[in-house]
Amino acid sequence: MEPIRVNFLHTTDIESTLLIEGLPGVGQVGKLVAEHLIHELGAEKIAEIHSIYFPPQVLLDGEGVSRLVSNELYRYGGDSPILFLVGDYQSTSGEGHYLLADEYLTIAEKLGVKRIYTLGGYGVGHLIDEPRVLGAINTPGLKEEVERAGAVFTREEPGGGIVGASGLLLGLGAFRGIEGICLMGETSGYLVDPKSAHSLITVLCRMTGIDVDTTTLQERAGEMEQLVERLRQMEERRNDEELNYIG
Repeated sequence: MEPIRVNFLHTTDIESTLLIEGLPGVGQVGKLVAEHLIHELGAEKIAEIHSIYFPPQVLLDGEGVSRLVSNELYRYGGDSPILFLVGDYQSTSGEGHYLLADEYLTIAEKLGVKRIYTLGGYGVGHLIDEPRVLGAINTPGLKEEVERAGAVFTREEPGGGIVGASGLLLGLGAFRGIEGICLMGETSGYLVDPKSAHSLITVLCRMTGIDVDTTTLQERAGEMEQLVERLRQMEERRNDEELNYIG
């Protein structure tokens, strides 16, 4: 098997100037947003990507049938066609991250992409009541547009930079003249975070003009808040019991 294998399921009428990346990451925030958009828009899968840089495993469906892990490219063919890059995993190695990002950009160039939105979570290590959306860009002239949509830029956040595809597509994309905008939903990093995803999708839709129903994301956010509240109560009871024991 070659290091990266791309299998196009369709090869006609698949061009687009816009690509949205939502691969797995912190809080699965970007993945939640991209998969929600694919579902709501009825986007069609046009390509599968397999690689030796993904984890060495297969996934099983409900019937026990296996499939090799992969990433996928979807296309929504409305008035302004949009490509989506989603999937099971990112690379397990630094080299793989670079090679996969370079391959994604090669595909994007061939399909006429001029701008890429990368989506992710910004882990802060504690629970968030009102998640912010942080922005990053690879072209200075994009900052005002991102701020108007509701994202914020701070000098010290994210402190460690942007790891994985969300960062490399911006950095390597700049070499190819492709505009790059990263939107990161603030999240604890402990749990899958649909609340952060809802904040992120709101900003993304303002920037792209996408209009979709976000009810299911809101419902999932409500369910997660109930779970978090139960965890908080359990933690408080445990702390009280420890204090009583010590006393």
